[in-house]
Amino acid sequence: PAQPMCGFSAKVVGALKKEGIDFSSVNVLDYPQIREGVKKYSDWPTVPQLYVDGEFIGGCDIVMDLHEQGELAEILKDKEN
Repeated sequence: PAQPMCGFSAKVVGALKKEGIDFSSVNVLDYPQIREGVKKYSDWPTVPQLYVDGEFIGGCDIVMDLHEQGELAEILKDKEN
């Protein structure tokens, strides 16, 4: 999204853009059933949620920690191969 409505989502989007990868997103604020469904699917209570090749990576705090430590780049690189 160009401008996520949620500050936490904006942080995750910013990290992904800094990593220079293509990604897609769903504005779950527009789809309450998807918002609740994804929380149940991942057993994680909050959004945003990052998935790479269908694997749940984490929410905002985890993604930001991974990004700041350089580990997000490694995860994304591993999934490209």
